[in-house]
Parts: sequence; C-alpha cells; structure tokens
Amino acid sequence: MTQSKTALLLIDVQASFPARDYWVESLAQAWRPKQRAVLDAAQANNIPVVRIFHEAPGSQGAFDPTNGLIRPLDGFDDEAAVTFHKRVHNAFSDTELENWLRERNITQLAISGIRTEQCCETTTRVASDLGFSVDFVSDATLTFPMTRNGITWSANDIKARTELVLEDRFARIISTQDLINEWQNTRE
Repeated sequence: MTQSKTALLLIDVQASFPARDYWVESLAQAWRPKQRAVLDAAQANNIPVVRIFHEAPGSQGAFDPTNGLIRPLDGFDDEAAVTFHKRVHNAFSDTELENWLRERNITQLAISGIRTEQCCETTTRVASDLGFSVDFVSDATLTFPMTRNGITWSANDIKARTELVLEDRFARIISTQDLINEWQNTRE
C-alpha cells in the first residue's frame, strides 16, 4: 500500500446520530477508540482524511441541516483534507469525491464511520465498482441492532453479514490494528 495513494474516508461521523432513537451509547463507546485510532494513524502517516456528512434537507429530523447536527461527532472534529455533503447512502453519487480522489492519484481507500451496513457498505461497493481498492475497517465502523418481521439482528450480526458480503468481492476486511501496522510499516 503506497500511502501517497491512500485516503481515509470518515463517513457520517456526525452529531446527527446520537439524536436518533436507535443510538446505543454502549456500542458507540466500544467503537470510539477504534475510530479515533484510525483517524490518528492517518494523520500521523500523512494520509488525507476525507470527511463525509449525510444530510436530508427539509426532513426536519436529525439530518436536516437546519437543526445544526451536520457537524463532527464530539471528539472527532479534527481537520480534514476535504469535506463532502451527500444526500444518498454512498459518498460518490452526488458529490465530487471521485474527482477529488482521481486528481490526487488516490487509488486506495480505507473506509470507517457510521453505519456499517448502510453508508459505509454502500460507499465500499461503489468505490470498488469505480476501480478503487478498498480496506473496510470493520471494527472502526458503528451500527446498531435492527428489527424486521419480529426478528432482531444485533450490531455484531449486522457487521458479520456486511463483512461476509464485502470480503474479497468489494473490499479487504481489515482490523484497525492491522491497518495501523501496515501504514506504519509502509512509512518505515
């Protein structure tokens, strides 16, 4: 992995999520150190951080920009190389992200953020289809239990399913620590 061709996508790590009724603080507490470690490692290794925010203008909910929650989640307000605002699940379709990456000859993406099976997974799939190599830093993604037809899937179940469908098709699944080790070894 050549660092000059790598970027970290920090997807939807924003204040909107704690305002949602499905937010589980204990899950967020377990995720925060992993997300923080990936962000710190990117900065230490001169890997550009690309901040992505999700917004839903006119929704009057947590993702409506008029509510003031389209801002970094507390503890993650680090400077980013660039910030994009999206209105769809993936970070490419309605932003200039692809152009920004290509102008800088970035070919490798590390993906982290909120929610594992939604915006993180969808961005991974689109990035792969566009020809980017993707490291999906699963333990640096956050999700919450979901219920359908009376069956509840835990956050761990959802992450396992996401890893299953992404691995070796759209991305390499990698842990925070393994990614950090690779970035450090490439620098040395």
